[in-house]
Amino acid sequence: MKITFIGGGNMATALIGGLKKQGYSAAGMQVVDPVEETRTRLTDDFGVRCTPAIDAAALNCEVLVLAVKPQLMKEAVAPAAGKLKDQLVISIAAGLQLKDIGRWLGGYGNLVRSMPNTPALIGAGITGLCAGPAVDHEGRATAEKVLKAVGRTLWIEDEALMDVITAVSGSGPAYVFYFIEALQNSGTALGLPPETARLLAIETFLGAAKLAEASNEPVDDLRMRVTSKGGTTAAAIEVFNTEAIDAAIAKGVEAAAARGRELCEILGQD
Repeated sequence: MKITFIGGGNMATALIGGLKKQGYSAAGMQVVDPVEETRTRLTDDFGVRCTPAIDAAALNCEVLVLAVKPQLMKEAVAPAAGKLKDQLVISIAAGLQLKDIGRWLGGYGNLVRSMPNTPALIGAGITGLCAGPAVDHEGRATAEKVLKAVGRTLWIEDEALMDVITAVSGSGPAYVFYFIEALQNSGTALGLPPETARLLAIETFLGAAKLAEASNEPVDDLRMRVTSKGGTTAAAIEVFNTEAIDAAIAKGVEAAAARGRELCEILGQD
């Protein structure tokens, strides 16, 4: 399988690295990026062919991964418009709908929209996928192979829910870092050395997440197991409930989803 990446940023780099670890040959991958420094880095690190612009060799592929910033997408794919045959096109750009990308590609329909998140940079991501109606079973399987190189995948059938995927998991790492930061700062404020507070906050979050993943119990049951009546955890949870932290999180995720819908409309304009 030959794969061409349009854009050589962090996510493309993660995918190339992940695919190589899975046994894909560098000879089967190439990158189109206008920045010479980026091309040099990718060639030195992975041995992939890099070119500053889309050429015939770049389009000689089975999979075309669109990995440029959303606001640059229309211009970036213009040279490929009307030149695609049956390549599977996978977009990893947030806020761009399949219909808009397809229009910019000259009415192309063999498209998959994806939403990976930043833990993909260490192979621990999760990616939401949505296929256009022209994508067959083989195309879906191919998209999964590519994105599974950086973590787990899941499919949704309603593209409108991609904005929710973005709000929950795409933006989600920032929420996690926000919580870790707050927990770390609280420990430091109460007298712990900063490095100790950081280690405790991160390892506690990692351990709790792994426990939730390994358990068949709902997370609220796991929470209740830690929350003994009249104990220290209960005192903290009571404050969280009084401050309506759960409602604030819900409002934040709703705001992120709404902004995603808004960006889809803005970025998809001609």
